[in-house]
Formats: sequence, C-alpha cells, structure tokens
Amino acid sequence: MDAFRIFIVEDDLLYGEMLRRHLTLNPDNEVYLYRNGEECLKNMYREPNMVSLDYSLPDMSGLDIMRRIKKDFPEIPVIIVSGQEDISTAVTLLREGAYDYFVKDDDVKDRLWNVIKKIRENLQLRSEISYLKEEIGRKYEFRNVIKGNSPSIKQIFSLIEKSTKTNISVSVTGETGTGKELVAKAIHYNSNRAKKPFVAINVSAIPKELIESEMFGHEKGSFTGAVTRKIGKFEQAHGGTIFLDEVAEMDLSMQTKLLRVLQERELTRVGGNDLIKIDIRLIVATNLNLAEEVKKGNFREDLYYRLLGMPIELPPLRYRGNDIILLAKHFVDEFCQENKMKKLSITESAQQKMMQYPFPGNVRELRAIIELAAVLTDTDKIDESHISFNAVDAAENLLMEENTLAEYNRKIISHYLQKHNNNVLLVAKKLDIGKSTIYRMIKEKQIVL
Repeated sequence: MDAFRIFIVEDDLLYGEMLRRHLTLNPDNEVYLYRNGEECLKNMYREPNMVSLDYSLPDMSGLDIMRRIKKDFPEIPVIIVSGQEDISTAVTLLREGAYDYFVKDDDVKDRLWNVIKKIRENLQLRSEISYLKEEIGRKYEFRNVIKGNSPSIKQIFSLIEKSTKTNISVSVTGETGTGKELVAKAIHYNSNRAKKPFVAINVSAIPKELIESEMFGHEKGSFTGAVTRKIGKFEQAHGGTIFLDEVAEMDLSMQTKLLRVLQERELTRVGGNDLIKIDIRLIVATNLNLAEEVKKGNFREDLYYRLLGMPIELPPLRYRGNDIILLAKHFVDEFCQENKMKKLSITESAQQKMMQYPFPGNVRELRAIIELAAVLTDTDKIDESHISFNAVDAAENLLMEENTLAEYNRKIISHYLQKHNNNVLLVAKKLDIGKSTIYRMIKEKQIVL
C-alpha cells in the first residue's frame, strides 16, 4: 500500500507536533501539520487519507471545516479532537459525518493510532474488492465466457453487446445447460452497473411459501421463524442487476407482486409498511416458451411484456456445428490447468464421435463428459473410448446402454461426489449446477453418499 497521508489541524503547535511525532513512528505514515482551517482547506488537493481536526480553531469551527471537506471529499474520514467533552456536540458531529470524536487527554494519540490502523485496513479491503470486481469483469467479458464461432453464437454476441449499452430488461431463453446465467453475468459485468451487485435467484429452487421473503425480505416477527429482519435479494441488488432464473416457475400470486414492484420500482418487506425504492436492472431466464405459458394461463400477459425486453434465445449445442469441438478443447485445457495435469489432446475419432451426438444436456453435458474423459485417459490423448454418453461412473461399465438423461445426470453427479469426497459445494461449482439440485437428489435418495 502507498504512504498513508494524514492531516493534523491543531492551533496548539506543541500538541500538534507531539501527535505528528507519534504518528510518524510508523514510517508508512506521511503526516502534515496545519495550524488553522484555512491552511488545511488550501492543501486538500493532496487528498489525505484521514484528517484529525481540532474542534476549536481560531478562524472557523471544526464543524464548518468538516462540512467543507465532506462536500468535496466525502470519502475522507474526519476525526474531531476537542478540548472538552460535550455529548450533544459529539452527537451533532457524528450525524454530520465525523468518523469519530475524541477528547484531548493522555490516550488521544493511542486512540488516533488505532483509528488509523482501522482506516488503513478498510482502504486495503476496498482496494481488494475493487480489484476483484475488475477481475470478475474481465472474467465475464462475453467473448471469453461464451466460446464459439458459429453464426448463431455471433448473433448472440451482437445482442449481448446491444444489451450492455442500456438498462433494458433482458429475457434469456434456451434449453437447460445452454449457459443462460453466463449470458446474464456477461451483460451485467460489461454494463455500467458492473461495480454494483449481481444477484441471482433460482425461482424453481425456492419453496412457494418462502419466495416472497427471499425476493423482497421480511420484518422481524412477520411470520413464525422470522426472528430478525431480512433484506431481500431485490434490495441486495440495488444499483446492480437481479437475475431471475426459471422465472416461468413462479406462481400467479407471486407474479402479481413482482409486476407491482417492477412497475413502481419500490417494494415492501413481508410484514412491513415502509416503501423501499429500488434501482435494479432485470434479467430473466427460462427453458419454457413464456408466450405459450401465457396462452395456457400459467403466466400473466402483462408481466410477460414487462419482462420480454431484449429477447436472447440461446441455440442448443447440437445446432452449433464445430463449436462442439472448440468448446471441448477449451474445457479439457481448463480442466487440466485447474488440476495441474499434463496437457491433453482430443483425437480425430473422439471429435467425430462427439459431432454425431445430439447433446441433450447441451454445454453443461459436454463439459461433464470431457472432464470425465480427461480423468479416464492414461495417455496424453482423449480417444473415442473415453467419450461416453450413456454411463459416466468410472466404476461401472462405460458402455452401458439406454440410460435416460436423468440417470445420466445422477451418475455423473455421483461420480464427482465420490471423486471430491462428497464436497457438494465443490461439485456444484465444477458441474455448473445449483447445490440445491444435489441436496434434493440426496434427500430423495437418488444419490447415496
């Protein structure tokens, strides 16, 4: 971290010099001493990391100086040091934005030392968060996330790029496993909301009786079990993006409440009365045809038009031609790098076998198949014998026939759980599925740990 710049504003020069000497015991502290408010304000161009301000100065009050600092530099912490203890003054200063209020005594230099330590830690944390957000932004640059050269994928790139330039709602449709959440993240992290939260909700994974609380929050005591106030996902996403996955699974009652929130851009927590303004960008996803759901009476027509916005339909993998091989090579390289394995190639016969398969599980299925093949091979090549579409448990016969897709999914999840010591969170991340899916299969005894 760079030098930590501190302003001490103190008309008692001996006292100020004592503080300066104490704080410069840390060689990373760069301390400036000023004897009045005017000197301090003239030097604010230096952008200090912290200002220690005497409350009683000869030219203006500490409150006036702090207000002027906060007007132009709202992020800079200001600590007020006063010769007298006055509770009402302290309360006023803290309400006006003072970081802390000290009384001049023998402990003030140590209290300043501790406050500086805390501020430095907060700055370091903010710097790390900013760096991580930039890394996430780079990670979700859409041409890095969505691999492919097919005409259909190039059209998706064009729609994503258009979506990032405005706050229009986006509806992403496509079969399971085509990458709908990746598209949502690519839009968010390439938009002007990238530094704000991206909050995802899988509507189908939340029990009907809890979804309103999950989305809009609740007040303490609003229902049995509500022992504290809960901030809902929409509030958490304020300033950023809310992603509603499997939105077609929402019941009609909840659809009505969602429509009102989207129309008014405000919500009320369950059991509460306060109207809470929200600023969110909405992206929804479904593998169903929402227009057909409207005709069937399962989805509100007015909500459908509110959600439609920019429609993006992701093509199934079977319609993407050579993208299958491009993605397979990407997944095997990624898997080998993550697991510190030697680089693997995919033989021509293995590629031909994949090109003849319809991939009902789409990109998600391809990733799982390739990762298993990378584990099964004993050479530096993945051959057609390692590419299995029906049986995915290495402990069983790899050429089992006529498995359903559900059985296929069960077997591959079981295989990964065994491989990773039943670490559900890790397996969910590697297979790009919700952990609730795995827990549900365990609960229903589809998978035995």
